[in-house]
Amino acid sequence: MSAFSLSDTPLAPEALARDLCHDGAGALVVFEGRVRDENEGRAVLRLDYEAYEVLCLKEGGRILDEARTRFGLLGACGVHRTGSLELGECAIWVGALAAHRGAAFDACRWIIDELKQRLPIWKREHYRDGTTGWVRCEACAAPGAHGHAHPTDGERHA
Repeated sequence: MSAFSLSDTPLAPEALARDLCHDGAGALVVFEGRVRDENEGRAVLRLDYEAYEVLCLKEGGRILDEARTRFGLLGACGVHRTGSLELGECAIWVGALAAHRGAAFDACRWIIDELKQRLPIWKREHYRDGTTGWVRCEACAAPGAHGHAHPTDGERHA
């Protein structure tokens, strides 16, 4: 199995891991990115994720295909949440299946790094002080360049 998807419902890491199987696999390495209560010194209450779905699915699939070739994977999977997430929720799940642990570890880290770098997914943090901010959204400097709204009074960019 090698697939990338987006989900607007909570992820089921155990089920995702069960779906990654191959008789030749000696290692499955998994990464779960979770919503934490702090970012850059600010208390976070929750997050909202928005994604350009068509491009995410295409580029996410391309990343997993590249990982399969580069690391000799027997399978790979990635799922990113969209919508509103609470503290502790799984925001992204990546699994890399390989014959040996070294390839699985290396591939899993490479996949998550590439997904974070290349996918058009935007994160908006809701802070304990009542403000919100888009995190690492370079396109926010160019109004109309993407699909989400820009901050208004009481909001700030992080």
